[in-house]
Amino acid sequence: MTTNRRHDIDALRALAFLLLILYHVGMYYVAGWPWHIKSPHAAEWLRWPMVVVNVWRMDLVFLVSGVAFGFLGRGMAPLGLIRQRALRLLLPLAFGMAVVVPYQAYAQGVANGLVEPGFAAFMTRYLVGGPWPKGAFDGSDFPMTWNHLWYLPYLFTYTAVTVLLMPLMRTAPIQRLRSAFTGLRRWRLLVLPALPLVLFTLVLAPRFPVTHDLIHDGYLHALYFTVFLYGYWMGVDEGIWHELERLRNWALVLAVACIAAFIVLKVTGADAEISARATRVLRAAYLWTAVVAILGFAHRHLNRPWPWLGWANESVYPWYTLHQTLIIAGAVALAPVRLGPVLEPVLLIAITLLGCWALTDGLVRRFRWLRPLFGLKPIGHVGIRTSAPLPKCLRTPGGYGRKVEPRSPGK
Repeated sequence: MTTNRRHDIDALRALAFLLLILYHVGMYYVAGWPWHIKSPHAAEWLRWPMVVVNVWRMDLVFLVSGVAFGFLGRGMAPLGLIRQRALRLLLPLAFGMAVVVPYQAYAQGVANGLVEPGFAAFMTRYLVGGPWPKGAFDGSDFPMTWNHLWYLPYLFTYTAVTVLLMPLMRTAPIQRLRSAFTGLRRWRLLVLPALPLVLFTLVLAPRFPVTHDLIHDGYLHALYFTVFLYGYWMGVDEGIWHELERLRNWALVLAVACIAAFIVLKVTGADAEISARATRVLRAAYLWTAVVAILGFAHRHLNRPWPWLGWANESVYPWYTLHQTLIIAGAVALAPVRLGPVLEPVLLIAITLLGCWALTDGLVRRFRWLRPLFGLKPIGHVGIRTSAPLPKCLRTPGGYGRKVEPRSPGK
């Protein structure tokens, strides 16, 4: 039976943010990578598993966000769409910066020896904009910091730019470009979309180090906005999703080959200039082939109405907002107990997951005034549709729309 939901996109979104939680726990333990606080049990072996995930994790999130936006924006006026996105993204950002994130800054400042212990005193000073000693915590040069919530202003920027460019998007040249992209088949789908990513990695990455400050992130903006646009274009096209599914095994083989070659070059330390360029090319190729493999396997195996999807769809946003503060609070609480490098991370993951569940299901989802502060729709709000309403017998819970009838691009 045809439905108006895309369960694989919902499932991917939930699983991608769950992976983000595990990744941020890993950031506490991986040796040699700076983070807000670091464990005394830092492990060298974690570096390569973290690299394998790090290359594509946020690109996948932005691509899935582009798919969702493609469905959301159909039939809405531009100003109304921007207003809706501002409420869903910028209101939770402001609340998160004022209420959720400060403990991360406090813990880091105390660990650095640049902030006096005492969270109440810290909050009084934080809410009026400091000032702080230089380098006290990530973002201490600004009145407030957004830490892991940087995704929200970036996503709002990309959605607002896309909305403002919609008249251009509807022109014949851009429609032909979109049709050419969604019409890619076989090796072309594995190679051609990766070429802009390779170019950005070669040209922009050396010039624009990652900052997550929105203003000076030229490389990440080029990368993330491109994959966001890929998702926006492919979201309503059935043909490209069937091709992604068909190519999933080839994409996986290529992704494994690219990341293996990348690691070998990094470990062996070949000629510096040649190795740097080669690793950048391999990184971009791995990024795209890994994303293609993930999308293909998800479309093959996850596109069904899983019982947990409705709950996951409404939980993912609050979990994203809360998780890193819970990780840092859990790490600070567990550090004096000295549980060791095995039991401690297991318990830290459990504390984070249980904390996200308890706060989301026990508080956020239950109180109307809390829901918008965590990006949730009002209770009883109808989900996103991709076409005219279907009969009740065809409706399914939760999720982004599935195209019911073939449509020409741009309609």
